[in-house]
Amino acid sequence: MKLLPVLAVVAALAWPTLAGAEDAPALPASVIFVTSTGYWEDGTNGPAIERAPQEDKAATGSGQQGQRHGYYKLFAVRQPDRTAKIYLQQVAQSQSGPTVVSTVELEELSDLKPYVTDIRPESSTGVAAQPGLFATVYLRTDPAGESEGWTVLIDEFGEITVERATN
Repeated sequence: MKLLPVLAVVAALAWPTLAGAEDAPALPASVIFVTSTGYWEDGTNGPAIERAPQEDKAATGSGQQGQRHGYYKLFAVRQPDRTAKIYLQQVAQSQSGPTVVSTVELEELSDLKPYVTDIRPESSTGVAAQPGLFATVYLRTDPAGESEGWTVLIDEFGEITVERATN
């Protein structure tokens, strides 16, 4: 019987922490997998994005202002029929925070009506050595079948390639 008052105290102490979680941006429940990986940079397309001076010097070697840079997000969104649509976002980084530059559906994958089981970046060690993206989407086309890997590759020129993994 002494356990009940202890639980009440613990719940009362934890409540402010749980209530503060409501301030965090909500990720839709339909988003089932997300990975942020790779990077991109350019200096001519789109509006200039604020950058810290040391970042400009490191990225361009000349300290030019206005060169945009950022990373990619690859994510799966569950549909009412339990299959998923897969999207690729290009996100710009700035001192004021991330900004979505573009979002495209990867129709090569979405058209398969896949049951996505995982999305993984090429490496979880941090920033890639070269611009681009390499990630693997694991999916099933039959809910009882085996998962197969599909690679999503963006080269240094921004060309997107989606193909079945060949391991």
